[in-house]
Amino acid sequence: MTIEIREERADDVAAIRDVNRRAFGQELEGNIVDALRSNGAALLSLVATLDDEVAGHIMYSAATIGEVTGAGLAPMAVLPEHQRKGIGSKLVEAGNRKLEDEGCPFIIVLGHANYYPRFGFIPASTHGIKCEWDVPDEAFMLLILDQAKMQGVSGSAKYRPEFST
Repeated sequence: MTIEIREERADDVAAIRDVNRRAFGQELEGNIVDALRSNGAALLSLVATLDDEVAGHIMYSAATIGEVTGAGLAPMAVLPEHQRKGIGSKLVEAGNRKLEDEGCPFIIVLGHANYYPRFGFIPASTHGIKCEWDVPDEAFMLLILDQAKMQGVSGSAKYRPEFST
């Protein structure tokens, strides 16, 4: 099984929608991805392919904490039949590395508290950062990529408006 991680292409759009629908069991995440893409709001959109078929997807869009702009990781999805094979991990690692290389100061994620810490995410509240929505503290996490840019940054983290509509 050879997993390739690459940037999304125009001919991946239908497959990405299918991955999100099947992984989450609903259309919401696919609708958010489509809205972010059509509004030019995707900072990074990667796919994982197995034998040239899209098996996973991850998207990052701009997120802010006070005056500092970083990234929000959402959504990340893998086809149910390919979950627990390391595809999601490869997507997160590749995306986080690319954003760090591009100078992104932070990444926030609202996700499983037992999954994202393996990539260095910690509860955002430990840095005085809260989610704009009422969510469990352990589910809202932060990965600081540039300590200097994040020095003294706290307050409410805000995702793109596409997540609220």
